[in-house]
Amino acid sequence: MGRLGGPLTVVRGVGSTGTPAGAPPAAPAQVPDILRFTGTTLTGAAFDAAQLAGKPVVLWFWAPWCATCASQAWTVAEVAPRYRDTVPIIGVAGLGEQRAMKEFVTEFDLTGTPQIEDRKGALWKRFKVTEQSIFVIIDRNGTVVHQGFLDGEALTARVAALAGA
Repeated sequence: MGRLGGPLTVVRGVGSTGTPAGAPPAAPAQVPDILRFTGTTLTGAAFDAAQLAGKPVVLWFWAPWCATCASQAWTVAEVAPRYRDTVPIIGVAGLGEQRAMKEFVTEFDLTGTPQIEDRKGALWKRFKVTEQSIFVIIDRNGTVVHQGFLDGEALTARVAALAGA
């Protein structure tokens, strides 16, 4: 092991690029309890957080009338596409009307980032979020490593670190 020509080790979550032809694909990541939730995005699509298992994830709890959320939206719009495949950022919109939520997403160019509609506050309660704007960062093992406010610079640094950049 560890020398050229030795056995190939497939690491879960790395993908199939290092898997020899004919070898079974890597087992899917186990879904931690924290990612066992579903919702509907503002575009009406079904969302299942289980698809995020094995990756670090950022949940962004925001409200459409929140000035702080608006200032953070520019950073989310810039960072999310860059790290979409390695550290997905998922918006959780609450404390407002659906029309205002959709307008917020359009205004801040967040259409490429999944935004879960949570007007009833189910996910806010689940994650014990009592105010906006809050980021919940979950590592690839399903452990919350941050819950609270982050400015644009801190969010960018955290996401880059999680992505290994």
